[in-house]
Amino acid sequence: MTTHLKYIFHLYNRAGFGISYKEALALSNKSMKEIIDGLFSDSTMATYLSVIKPNDLPKRKDAINSGMSKKEINKLILQKGVELNMAWVKHLMTTTNAIREKQTLFWHNHFACRIRNPYLLQELNNIHRKFAFSNFRDLLVEVSKSSAMLDFLNNQQNKKEHPNENFARELMELFTLGRGNYTEEDVKESARAFTGWSYDKDTFEFQYKEKHHDFGEKTFLTHKGTFGGEDIINMIMDNRQTAIFLCRKLYRYYVNENVDEARVKALAEFYFMNQYNTEMLLKKIFMADWFFAENNIGSNIKSPIELLIGLSRQYHIKYNNEKLLIQLQRQLGQVLFFPPNVAGWPGGKSWIDSSTLLLRMRLPSLVLNNGDIDNDERTDDPDDMFNETNGEQTNQKFGTHLNWIDILKAHEGLSIEKLSAAILAKQPNEKILNTINTEAANNKKEQIIKLLSLPEYNLC
Repeated sequence: MTTHLKYIFHLYNRAGFGISYKEALALSNKSMKEIIDGLFSDSTMATYLSVIKPNDLPKRKDAINSGMSKKEINKLILQKGVELNMAWVKHLMTTTNAIREKQTLFWHNHFACRIRNPYLLQELNNIHRKFAFSNFRDLLVEVSKSSAMLDFLNNQQNKKEHPNENFARELMELFTLGRGNYTEEDVKESARAFTGWSYDKDTFEFQYKEKHHDFGEKTFLTHKGTFGGEDIINMIMDNRQTAIFLCRKLYRYYVNENVDEARVKALAEFYFMNQYNTEMLLKKIFMADWFFAENNIGSNIKSPIELLIGLSRQYHIKYNNEKLLIQLQRQLGQVLFFPPNVAGWPGGKSWIDSSTLLLRMRLPSLVLNNGDIDNDERTDDPDDMFNETNGEQTNQKFGTHLNWIDILKAHEGLSIEKLSAAILAKQPNEKILNTINTEAANNKKEQIIKLLSLPEYNLC
């Protein structure tokens, strides 16, 4: 059984970061089930980020005592933050674990965390990667006990004498149940259950401080008991609304930003009955006939990371000046490890405005032709550990390398219609294709760049 190239492109756009025409052609003699099984088998083993070591960043007090200035400390944080960002970007560009990394990117946004400690961010990211396809409860427990999340949502300060509600609120509002499916009293009572959850500031290991825990009776989601944190998580998992909330977000991410609630409800029931097994849920989505329906193909707007990584993977691009990729992330509106807030990046149409759309349409030509990019990285955000320019404006070349001989050979003999179908998820009208064909007659390279520069390339 063979599979139409159109469906292979769609699957890889959504389950990964795109695929080249040559690679898609090699898969076309397989069934869709074989292709999907291959995607998951290629991602069985996770490759963890390890560029930042625990002792790379001394505690501020120790650094100051050793003679480091505040400026030097911030410079070190910046350097390590850039190293971490680049480590993930390079991994995304080259990994064979595409679907695991795509799901890791989903959890990275779902459990958005913004702190100035690259090592803690790396370890949280590795939790997302390790449990990408696992039971969601296991992932949630690990995230909840991570030093990064405990620090970000102030659970270090959550003690029985003075409960801090930050983590308990976001746990329900953003991570599981969704707004409107719990009460303020549930927030207060669950915050008491998480008192004493902390981490060791020397080892960064989870630490349960019994003397700070509230052992009193609590009422949560109508249940009464002397609950601890994991009891709260278990009750949240037993609430079908959690499955609905998660499946709605996953549907928007993998299927369509315009949600079909009937399908979400069916997926949620499947997810709930299978103990929140994320791998089983994703396979069910990708094997569904409706996943490949016309209204779902080319319906979503690529995030900046999907755009950058997809272009780089599709044409096997290498960058000499890798730090420009951080600049591009900022200008396009998505810097890895630096979400805007605890709610993460909203996605969808929020990715596009007049300036980002212009850059998105210029980007393929700039990258593929090694063009100049303007540096206008002004920021006054004190938490921004990725700003290296201090507001300076410079023009720098991308320093890209790609093999145009191989690219042109792979697309040899394709009509403008077939070339467009190999590059774009949503096809432009016939007039645009005819114009490109006329303006770039007998110049396949120019045709490719013109197609990549259309607004349609921003859809997946």
